[in-house]
Amino acid sequence: MPLFGVVHLSLLALIAAIGVALCWLCRHRPSAARPICLALGIALAVNEIIWWIFRYSHEGFRFPQNLPLQLCDVTLWASAFAALTRRHVLAEFAYFAGLAGAGMALITPDLWSPWPTYPAVYFFLAHGGIVLIPIVLVYGRVLPLRPNAVWRAFGMLIGFALLVGSFNAIFGTNYMYLRQKPNSASALDALGPWPIYLIAGAALALALFWLLWLPARYTEANQASNQQRSQAHANVTR
Repeated sequence: MPLFGVVHLSLLALIAAIGVALCWLCRHRPSAARPICLALGIALAVNEIIWWIFRYSHEGFRFPQNLPLQLCDVTLWASAFAALTRRHVLAEFAYFAGLAGAGMALITPDLWSPWPTYPAVYFFLAHGGIVLIPIVLVYGRVLPLRPNAVWRAFGMLIGFALLVGSFNAIFGTNYMYLRQKPNSASALDALGPWPIYLIAGAALALALFWLLWLPARYTEANQASNQQRSQAHANVTR
């Protein structure tokens, strides 16, 4: 698939259009929020289960190499369970870590199978779902971000990285590229050698989290202002 070609841009536009439509529905018809969230959560979870059945049926189960321990794996399940349970802490982690990770993956997809084979279709379904769910939860006003959400999400990210790093150290794996950079050229090459690129990557992640916080904070500030004006208007008309 050519980067920013017709197919790529069409898929990005479709994901964006679905996100806008679902946010509008949740805002203007609050009763629709629950079935929308349930449908998104179930669809994302089922899609992931089917993918791992497909993958293990072709690759076999090879512990400890092919386990779902990449960042997109955990943000996918955080998104799915956030939609199903509507827990704020899951929605916050999915919003910041999911949009920062899966959002970049959608913009610069690294497909190892050509479009429209199943692995390529799965890639856009999974990463699109990781992005869609927190956007609907936050901007659809189902689970608005709470104060200090950035720090909670960043703390969860560091905690997950420490767990994965411990697993890497014990079993000699390289999930999340915590032990070494990928063999091929990547953005990590600009962040210095190991372990400097880990520190630089964490700082970059925190910066992205704060950038993602800005539009959400602006939206919630406007919502609070509108509620205050509505309450003031109601007091005047009594």
